[in-house]
Amino acid sequence: MRILLADDHPLFREGIKPLLHKLDAQVDIIEAKDYPSAFAAAGAEGDLDLALIDLYMPGADGGGGVGRFRAAFPDVPVIVLSASEQPEDIQHLLAVGALGYITKSSPSEVILGALRLVLAGGVYLPPSLLGNRHAAEDQSDIARQRASLTLRQLEVLGELVRGKSNRQIAESLHVTEGTVKIHLATIFRLLGVANRTEAVLVAQRMGLEAPVRAADHAP
Repeated sequence: MRILLADDHPLFREGIKPLLHKLDAQVDIIEAKDYPSAFAAAGAEGDLDLALIDLYMPGADGGGGVGRFRAAFPDVPVIVLSASEQPEDIQHLLAVGALGYITKSSPSEVILGALRLVLAGGVYLPPSLLGNRHAAEDQSDIARQRASLTLRQLEVLGELVRGKSNRQIAESLHVTEGTVKIHLATIFRLLGVANRTEAVLVAQRMGLEAPVRAADHAP
């Protein structure tokens, strides 16, 4: 396992390393102290399993840096580390594609659980920052829904969010149109939705944001 750890505080980087080794004893940790070095490390190393990025590091304006990193390395899951406990920070980072938000005041077991959840394909948000109990339950449901989908199903769902037809999805993913229909039927069942429009709405709540065109209501 290869993890990018980007934070401008050396003591914090040293403190979180033992947790990363609990994920995988042979974990390869690539360190960066600011956004420029994080971009350089990700570009040089490639094939990262996860990136832990401090929100407010030198070289970028918080969420803008995370957004640029996601655009440059879209296949790398990103968890944001931050001392900030502002809900608006979370909302912005979800919009730019972060899959997790961990406050630096979180207990080590919470951080470790969040890392495992995102590595399994889920989304982690601290319940204390979600405003109320129902919001926390909603985010928990979203995390479970995302974790229930395979990588291929997430790819199909992502193409659906972009407004593509079954034929266009098949061409994009190099599969048959029949295979796409099977994937969509499974996705609908796992997400508990009845049609494409509802699936797109759930996908957007997962963070699979994209401009949405009119979609029909059939698989």
